[in-house]
Amino acid sequence: MVATMTERKRMAYSVTRDILDEETLEEMAEKADSNPPLCLKLKKSLRSSGPKVRKHLLGTVPIVSWLPRYPFKENALGDLISGISVGIMQLPQGMAYALLASVPPVFGLYSSFYPVLIYFIFGTSKHISIGTYAVMSVMIGSVTERLAPDSNFMMFDNLTNSSVVDLASRDAQRVRVAAAVTCLSGLFQVLLGLLQLGFLVTYLSEPLVRGYTTGAAIHVIVSQLKYTFGINPKRHNGPLSLIYTILEVCYLVPKTNIGTLVVSIVAIVCLLVAKELNACLSKKIPVPIPVELLAIIIATVISWQVNLNEQFGVDVVGKIPSGLQAPVVPAFSLFGDVIGDAFALAFVGYGIAISLGRIFALKYGYNVDSNQEFLALGLSNSVGGFFQCFAISCSMSRTMVQESTGGKTQVAGALSAIVILFITLWIGVLFEDLPKAVLAAIIYVNLHGMMKQFLDIPALWRTNKVDMWFWVVTFILTVLLNPDLGLLGSMVFSLLTVIIRTQLSVPKYSRLGRVPNTDIYRPVEEYNQINHFFLFPSSPTLYYLNSKFTITRITGKSGFKINKILSAKKKLDAKREKFLKKAAKIAARQKPQGVEGEEEEVPEMEDIAVIQMDFVPDPSLPRVIILDLSAVNFLDTVGVKTLSRVGTSACRQILPLFPASVVDNLQTGGFFNDTVTKSLLFSTVHDAVLHYQTSRTSRMLSHSEV
Repeated sequence: MVATMTERKRMAYSVTRDILDEETLEEMAEKADSNPPLCLKLKKSLRSSGPKVRKHLLGTVPIVSWLPRYPFKENALGDLISGISVGIMQLPQGMAYALLASVPPVFGLYSSFYPVLIYFIFGTSKHISIGTYAVMSVMIGSVTERLAPDSNFMMFDNLTNSSVVDLASRDAQRVRVAAAVTCLSGLFQVLLGLLQLGFLVTYLSEPLVRGYTTGAAIHVIVSQLKYTFGINPKRHNGPLSLIYTILEVCYLVPKTNIGTLVVSIVAIVCLLVAKELNACLSKKIPVPIPVELLAIIIATVISWQVNLNEQFGVDVVGKIPSGLQAPVVPAFSLFGDVIGDAFALAFVGYGIAISLGRIFALKYGYNVDSNQEFLALGLSNSVGGFFQCFAISCSMSRTMVQESTGGKTQVAGALSAIVILFITLWIGVLFEDLPKAVLAAIIYVNLHGMMKQFLDIPALWRTNKVDMWFWVVTFILTVLLNPDLGLLGSMVFSLLTVIIRTQLSVPKYSRLGRVPNTDIYRPVEEYNQINHFFLFPSSPTLYYLNSKFTITRITGKSGFKINKILSAKKKLDAKREKFLKKAAKIAARQKPQGVEGEEEEVPEMEDIAVIQMDFVPDPSLPRVIILDLSAVNFLDTVGVKTLSRVGTSACRQILPLFPASVVDNLQTGGFFNDTVTKSLLFSTVHDAVLHYQTSRTSRMLSHSEV
């Protein structure tokens, strides 16, 4: 039955119970030991049973759970159409992104086949399209060109009497480098998944990821300029390499191959027009027009008929071997050279995939296991490394096509891999005359979505300027320092920003008054009450970074000079210790019992100072401080020592509130002693106030009797 607003206002509310502190509450509720011994935990974790093994198997290999219950009638047609559509998109994108990775185009097809099948078995997202991705490919390309530059494969050509690049040897070495860094990044992802560290991706905030992908897109565009203009600039590595590459391209622009430039312009214009037409017809046709596939088919036919390579010097894809290659063990000797790049690839690939996967999971009402996704992507990359694939992730454009064409499960991804297998076995050789300029044009057009992310800057400026700075700084660092160092620098900047914001965050301090005959407390500035209390809220963490700040705020706002009180107590303790030593010496010099003579008198503690506390406090100060630490969920040893100082200095005037989970930390941290006990800890503000009022009344009565 739902009560109206008027009825709720008139409803009586009364609760009668004793004042409960933490000590009394533990006795009443018979608190159990929530921290069993380590050996018992280990024994319980190692204990196996049928349901536990089955649950672990279904969690590790999700296909075992969902495939036997696959609703064929409801999902088969949509998955079939979606799989064919995505497979057709995988062909041009795989070949184009292979150029970004600086490996032959056929290896882009391999990367669109093996990892997709692995994810089909181990993945938990039903809608994302796993495969080649522009950002990952350009990161791979920076590694392959750094470890296998053209200068290492120069040879003398007797026909031209000049030095030329041994393309076969160079490409073979670059494939080995790409496979090694891919395999190592996959192993990192598997390890992080097994350690249940999927939460680490939360450090990659959305503004950071979007700024990073936009900066990486700039690297992608610059890397493809050589195919657009038909020039061969030197590849620079390290910080500011993008600037050097742009200057190199500008220097070589006068040497542009006109035929290549014409092909590039025509391809870009046609693709843009076709994309806009596709968008206009999206609501009228069930399946989008495969624009990229039509582009490479038409370009290949024209190139073959006109002989663009020989007649105009237009660079083409070249030989594409048919069939699949046998697995090759990655070059483990290269792992030491690519460990940093592999770790960056592991984080970037996972961050993009899990972000997009969660969006569709929320839309369609299912769960995506973050740790299992780490494991699925890790196996896709590590196994793919044995088949000479380069690192993969999730593509936004393919995912949107997979979802819009009716894809409902991972079966759509498996069907797209079958399409790629069919193309690799029989059709791939037909694209040997495809101009590389067309593949570069496909990359440019597919990046227009990332370029629209520049609109995030004004939007974030209006909503959250800190997030805007995340975006801008990440973009600048990625452009100037390359994608790998840019990611590291942006994460460091993000963590520093979080630390600074935590350090400077100031809780709201209030002097509260009690609404008569209730347990409701409101600021006295807004409600004119007379019985004032000082409520000190804390942040969810009390640790070494903000512990000093906490004491400073308590001292400044409440008037209790904690440091002064502690200093006086230390002096008093020192004098007492001095007196006890003197008394002990006198006792040692006393004669044994039965021996004649006078005993020395033990001096009295006349010169030892005593801190006098006024019974009636300063009326300008609050009568009691309530430390409302109920929101604290993290407390380190420095935080415990800080609270110990507060409790030791003014245990009768400061009443802390803690959640039950923090009480255990205080117990193990040595917070409690003979003076500060659990009887000074309360679960609610009202209990603390009533305790203070009751004890104050008792002291007043005893004082009046004396």
